[in-house]
Amino acid sequence: MKKLFVITLSAMFAITTLQGCRSNTPKAVAESFLNDFVHMNYDNAESIATPATKDLLHTVKQLASTKPDSVWQNAKKINVTIVDVKEDGDKAVVTFTTSAEKGEKKLNLIKQDDKWVVNLTKNDSLVSEYEKEDAEETEPVNADDSTATDTAAH
Repeated sequence: MKKLFVITLSAMFAITTLQGCRSNTPKAVAESFLNDFVHMNYDNAESIATPATKDLLHTVKQLASTKPDSVWQNAKKINVTIVDVKEDGDKAVVTFTTSAEKGEKKLNLIKQDDKWVVNLTKNDSLVSEYEKEDAEETEPVNADDSTATDTAAH
């Protein structure tokens, strides 16, 4: 009976260890992050991000808080597909697509303290697309441009 208990305990430990290793791959981390990001679960996304990425997510979260409920509901319907993973030492680039947009995008990850974390910059497509969308919604109309056009037309 003791031998069966030791074997069962050892098997459970091995399974838990293997699952822990599998979830710390660039693909698994990217998939988790991207799903949280596109579904607007920014607090969850922060848990697997660099400090600089957390700062960017905080800004995105503030911008998102002004969005209507319909945007939040539509975000829950978006699917993410990992297309490719290229790992090079402590860096990885994950190529992905979403059901919301055409084309492939890339996500950078780095290894910190033996864990893969997302390393976004302001130039990354996830952040720049979001900021561009927000700027288009809030961009003021320049009255001087319309006056110049009207004057030139007369």
